[in-house]
Amino acid sequence: MHIHILGICGTFMGGIATIARGLGHKVTGSDLNVYPPMSTMLEEQGIEILQGYDVSQLKPVPDVVIIGNALSRGNTAVEYVLNHNIPYTSGPQWLAENVLQQRWVLAVAGTHGKTTTSSMLAWILEANGMKPGFLIGGVAKNFGVSASLGESDFFVIEADEYDTAFFDKRSKFVHYHPRTVVLNNLEFDHADIFPDIAAIQTQFHHLIRTIPENGLVIYPKTEKYIKETLDKGCWTPTAVFSDKASLKNNNSEWQCEAIEEDYSQFNVIHNGVIQGCVKWELIGQHNMFNGLAAIIAARHIGITTPHAIKTLTSFEGIKRRMEKRGEINSITVYDDFAHHPTAIKTTLDGLRRQVGTGRIIAVLEPRSNTMKQGVHAATLGKSLQLADIVFAMQPDNLEWDFAKALQSLKQCTIEHSVDAILEKLITIVKPGDYVLIMSNGGFDGIHKKLLDMLESS
Repeated sequence: MHIHILGICGTFMGGIATIARGLGHKVTGSDLNVYPPMSTMLEEQGIEILQGYDVSQLKPVPDVVIIGNALSRGNTAVEYVLNHNIPYTSGPQWLAENVLQQRWVLAVAGTHGKTTTSSMLAWILEANGMKPGFLIGGVAKNFGVSASLGESDFFVIEADEYDTAFFDKRSKFVHYHPRTVVLNNLEFDHADIFPDIAAIQTQFHHLIRTIPENGLVIYPKTEKYIKETLDKGCWTPTAVFSDKASLKNNNSEWQCEAIEEDYSQFNVIHNGVIQGCVKWELIGQHNMFNGLAAIIAARHIGITTPHAIKTLTSFEGIKRRMEKRGEINSITVYDDFAHHPTAIKTTLDGLRRQVGTGRIIAVLEPRSNTMKQGVHAATLGKSLQLADIVFAMQPDNLEWDFAKALQSLKQCTIEHSVDAILEKLITIVKPGDYVLIMSNGGFDGIHKKLLDMLESS
């Protein structure tokens, strides 16, 4: 079967392409924005990627077209598919019908940490001989790919609340029918499709309704909006976890306890008994929580807690999640996907705890639709407080005062292009600095450009 994917370079759709190829299908795809790591991964899989959405790409006619949720009516390829009655579907629906049926699905949902937690969980299963399938919204370094068909009944999936397609406005995750579910956290996001937090909670409630009685819902004790959602109805056992140090009278079934200040080592505690210590390269309280949630989920399918702990010691992380892109002249450059104030703050907190008084230069591209609409204007500046210097690229056509949102920062420069940022950044960066670049897009290749400039300076 020939499958053509519109929007193939999105992390989710790229994963669909990899799995379809694993099933033996001929897979091609097209996209407007083709950039690593997804483009590189697809090319390595032997999948042809075409730039743009020319209708010639649909000749000869494929057997089915999978349409990504970034495409809408008015797109030339979409209109051609509709006008010529070419069979089409969404990525989540195709996955549910062709891969997930009869499998034990382990889903990771929430506003933050989905990619990291699902990667940890998939690695725990893989390293313990489970040979799971998985589809993750990023490239896990332990696997080198974002998706795999797997060889067992287990399938780990990053369960996104974003809508499915232009013709299906339900959240993606309602298609997956998981048995084991991690709910990392819940905040307002995706302002382009959700009017408020209640609308997001409704979608999460729909997800909860699909989880069987013999399943498990895993969530942190401190998450108010998750608790409110579960109070609407939950027919599945729950496992609650927390940071031992953060709550008074903490009697959570599962707890974590930091040993190192940057959270690079932490104890895992179950019913008051220490099960072992995770020692890894990751930093930040958010990653400690991610790791604990993955351990609990793995236990649900029979992997003992000590085995899961041992496995996480060899977890290498995710590309574009605090990924060290290079170190030149004692200047370290990191790439991170953070684009929501909470993620920005926790990422900076982890780095600050690791580097102490070292100078942190944060470089931010506020690229998400929610950020562009100004939803986070009141909290953006506070999220960057732990950086010594901030460079921010102002998006085009903003309807809110970007400079005012960042005026509380001690040293902040706002520019309208990557070249302008680099021109000033290169004049102030010095040995011992840590440059943290944050964006959920390609950021015009700023990481490599900066490293090249440092190399030649």
